[in-house]
Amino acid sequence: MAIKRYVASDDTTITNAFKPNLITRGTGSNMGASDALETFFIYGQAHTGSTEVSRILVKFPTNDISADRTAGNIPSKDSVDFYLRLYNAEHALPLPKDFTLSVRPVTTAWQEGTGLDMDEYKDGTYDLYEGANWEVAMSGSDAKAVAKITALSKTAGQANTRVLNITDAGNQTVNFQIDNSISTSTATKIAFGNANSDATQFAANIVVAVNLANTANTCNVTATSSGAVVTLAQDTAGLAGETTIDGTAVSDSVVTVTESFSTVVSWTTEGGDYVTDSHAKSQTVSFEKGTEDIELDVTSLVEEWIAGTRSNYGVGIHMTGSYELAGKTYYTKKFFARGSQYFFKRPVIEARWDSSKKDDRGSFYLSSSNAPELDNVNTLYFYNYIRGQLKNIPSIGDSNIYVTMHTGSASPESDAVNLKDYIPSAGTSNAFHTFATGGWVETGIYTASVVITGALTSSNDFYYDVWSSGQSEDNTPKVTFFTGSGIVPKTFDQANFNPNSKYVSTITNLRSSYRNEETARFRLSVREKDWSPNIYTVASNEVENLTIEDAYYTIYRASDNMKVVAYGTGSATNAVPQATGSAQSYTRTSFDVSGNYFDLDMSLLQPDYTYGFKFVYYDNGYYHEQPETFKFRVEK
Repeated sequence: MAIKRYVASDDTTITNAFKPNLITRGTGSNMGASDALETFFIYGQAHTGSTEVSRILVKFPTNDISADRTAGNIPSKDSVDFYLRLYNAEHALPLPKDFTLSVRPVTTAWQEGTGLDMDEYKDGTYDLYEGANWEVAMSGSDAKAVAKITALSKTAGQANTRVLNITDAGNQTVNFQIDNSISTSTATKIAFGNANSDATQFAANIVVAVNLANTANTCNVTATSSGAVVTLAQDTAGLAGETTIDGTAVSDSVVTVTESFSTVVSWTTEGGDYVTDSHAKSQTVSFEKGTEDIELDVTSLVEEWIAGTRSNYGVGIHMTGSYELAGKTYYTKKFFARGSQYFFKRPVIEARWDSSKKDDRGSFYLSSSNAPELDNVNTLYFYNYIRGQLKNIPSIGDSNIYVTMHTGSASPESDAVNLKDYIPSAGTSNAFHTFATGGWVETGIYTASVVITGALTSSNDFYYDVWSSGQSEDNTPKVTFFTGSGIVPKTFDQANFNPNSKYVSTITNLRSSYRNEETARFRLSVREKDWSPNIYTVASNEVENLTIEDAYYTIYRASDNMKVVAYGTGSATNAVPQATGSAQSYTRTSFDVSGNYFDLDMSLLQPDYTYGFKFVYYDNGYYHEQPETFKFRVEK
């Protein structure tokens, strides 16, 4: 499994467009329950110089992403890419062309709301009902009261010993004392030792103190900061005014209460609060025809959301500033919303990574001076199954493991033979020695890469790989964990080169249907078609199962041939495949001694439909799509 999708948890459209009377604006309208999202810029519709703007807000469940990472369902940072995907919704209205949309992180918490009307803007929140609009981010008695304070740039003498009192909805009060003698806040003190004349650091210290009090359950308010502005939010919903902020820090102007606790939280700037266009996390997407989807790499932003270094308020999607200032109409671009009936058209964050494992146990080659260094490298894997579950070896965890190679007829009989181990980070092999240094891949899976130069003798039939904690002074393993099956090494033979290779492929364990909550493993059997390099070769009753070094799959829906998962080759059509572990090669298959295989999480697919696999193989410098298709159905 190398792809996982997280459907938007909240989305809505906000606008200041005129209602049909072209007099009243729909600034109070909410469209959170609509099945579409809309962005536009209209110039001169109501009168000369009038402008109307519509913007999209979308938020994603990063807590689910974090939970999947903790559970090992997606890789760690730097091993996975995240893509924002929104899908074009066709409509009968004029469609803009040659325009650019901004995709910017939102900096204020907002509510999705339950409005539907995208035409006459009748579904207003009126500050009584939950839902964001052009003017308000949150509103209604069901909202959690929010306040904002601004930390001022003060010296130690001006701030030290002042007290900031914060009272929560349950009438609990913490009197936070500002303390110049500490640089780390506590649940009762706000550090100022590192914030002298630094309002941003002062704000960050306030956040730490408030959140520590929240953890201690002495003040049920949470805090975040952006620059010098601290946003305080009560933990439970309720009426405005249930919480207060006062104290000498306020009366002595050490902090300023810029917004008292209220269940109507206005945007700082009408139309939403976002990072600036020049911010590192602000991106743009260009549309030539206007019908294109959004597929944007947002990996760094999602990682900040996961790490908690940036509050997850989602992203805003709208015309860039230059278009919103232009005297020209760009009306209207629509995307499907999370409420859409179309399963594969809903906004998602798509996690992609290369989960392929290339185990050369079945295609193990002796080193040749005619071959490039990488072609002489053999990568082996050890899967530590305990009671049917992959488990880390307790004594080494995710640390190094060591491999020695031995010869024998039925088991390892010789001393460790000389070998070179390949170090991927260095891109080269070490000098000869008797063990290879391997490493941890993921829970219960370890790998090592070796180069072998010596051929087997007549008295030995196999090479054996022995995995251990290292070697003692007498070159014997300290603790042996696993001994692999016998390996018959191959030699590079140019006479068997097929200049026009064609293959016959089958999925040997394909079932007619799968449950949508299961993860299934599919095994490929591949053989060359009509290839006979030696007419004197005696036919065998067993066809050799070939291993394809770089094979990729795609998934389509059978009813309409809609592409559900594209070929994740991660490179141009005739480019060299990316190295193993490159996140963009997210549909590359693994292989082991039994051939190619891959795992697929069936929850990726909508139940009650039939789907098909197709494959592309990289061979002789080109990607060749295979003619076979393999169909299966997904059931609830």
